[in-house]
Amino acid sequence: MNTTIPNNSLPKFTQATGSSGNGNGTATTAASPADSAATAPKTDDQLKLTDSALALQEAARTGDTSAIDSQRVEQLRQAVADGSYKVDAGRIADRMLALEQQLGGTGKA
Repeated sequence: MNTTIPNNSLPKFTQATGSSGNGNGTATTAASPADSAATAPKTDDQLKLTDSALALQEAARTGDTSAIDSQRVEQLRQAVADGSYKVDAGRIADRMLALEQQLGGTGKA
């Protein structure tokens, strides 16, 4: 995915010599945007996103709720609310150890 960002043509400040009435003989003037564009070549900035950045951008989209099982979420919400949800500490510990091993740890405390 390429996105082109056009040059914003900011004015250039130049020094002009001559009497300006301030006693030092120099005056600072701002060039108009047309003068700036005439003297500096126009370049466009470009941005190229990596595949990982595109994946993160896709995951961050708020309109995409297909990965959420609304029915399962509601079942869990109801189970927590009525006190019937049970935590399986052994299963949680096993999964934490498996994750530690995947991340390169030993999996032993």
